[in-house]
Amino acid sequence: MPSTVVILGGAYGGLHVAHYLLKYSKDVKVILVSKNSHFFWNLASVRAIVPGTFEDSKLYVDLVAALSHYPQERSEVVVGSADAVDTDKKTVDVSINGSEKRTISYDHLVLATGARCTLPEKKTDTDAVPLAPWKADGTFEEYKALLAQTQEKVKAAKHIVVVGAGSTGIEAAAELGSAYGKGADAKKIVLLSSSAQILSGDSVVGPSALNELQKLNVEVKTSSAVTAARTLEDGRIELTVAGSEAPIVTDLYLASVGLTANSEYLDAKYLNEHKYINVDDFYRVSGVADNNVWAIGDVVSKPRAGFMITQKQAAGVGKNIDLVLNAKAPTPVKLLPVDILAVATGPSRGVGRMSSFRLPSLMVWLAKGRTLGTNMLPSYLNGSVA
Repeated sequence: MPSTVVILGGAYGGLHVAHYLLKYSKDVKVILVSKNSHFFWNLASVRAIVPGTFEDSKLYVDLVAALSHYPQERSEVVVGSADAVDTDKKTVDVSINGSEKRTISYDHLVLATGARCTLPEKKTDTDAVPLAPWKADGTFEEYKALLAQTQEKVKAAKHIVVVGAGSTGIEAAAELGSAYGKGADAKKIVLLSSSAQILSGDSVVGPSALNELQKLNVEVKTSSAVTAARTLEDGRIELTVAGSEAPIVTDLYLASVGLTANSEYLDAKYLNEHKYINVDDFYRVSGVADNNVWAIGDVVSKPRAGFMITQKQAAGVGKNIDLVLNAKAPTPVKLLPVDILAVATGPSRGVGRMSSFRLPSLMVWLAKGRTLGTNMLPSYLNGSVA
């Protein structure tokens, strides 16, 4: 009887592991559980907010189609969200369509549920909650609607504020600056950083990113945390900014101020103080007696959230599960030998570093900025990613 591997999450990490096991493990059935029926290439979201930049085929992959290359009896896609994991009974409770419930048993479980954009709580009717189309947090239909709404607002806006000067915020502001920083369709683009520097004070990439943003006519304000946001009668948004005497009034309020782990379905004893999942060097969830629960990607954020890091984790966990299924010992997951940070600054430029060495703009553009990785999307459809 084949071993059942249940994978929660159908994005970069989860789909990668599914392909690995279905390609290289002979006696295994993979059940992929995802609240989104499609894999979304969210690395391109920062450019996709500009109308007309990407066709759907460059952004989405149907999960059923992605696993259709394998024998039907060896794989299953369940569109639903995990409610609870019982590591003693080795079961996952899943909600389907908001009402139907299903309990799925597993021999091994992979947690790849990622993280969602952190958004402020709406406390009054006039409170304005920013748009954050950087993650597919809901269903496929809900995300497409959010992206379409953002595109329409970008098109109509004359003034846009991006709050949060990490990689995503910088890339979004740069894409907007590249598209609308000058010319007849010029818009005022403002990037707010709550700290005194952008990019968490990265001394190698930060100054270069600031220089690139200024070239794109993006106004960067540091030490400018948003303390309140309210919707005015004319539909515009008033932002109260710490250290600023006058509020900022804008047509569009976008934010990328952090991530919240999608880990609510898991017992708190497996989580750290920030609700991320604790794992060992093999990327097994720490504290699970049977050592048969694994976790990867943004829900772990070890050593940090990142596409290349998730790829390494997924390959390592896929290999380890295959080893264990063949009665062999797992091996520590090897990550990147050096820390690499690459930030696209529009469709034709980029900044980055490898460890403490600055990367040429051309190199960052070739590796990331040119396509934002959408050229890799077919590998998640045909399985060549694994």
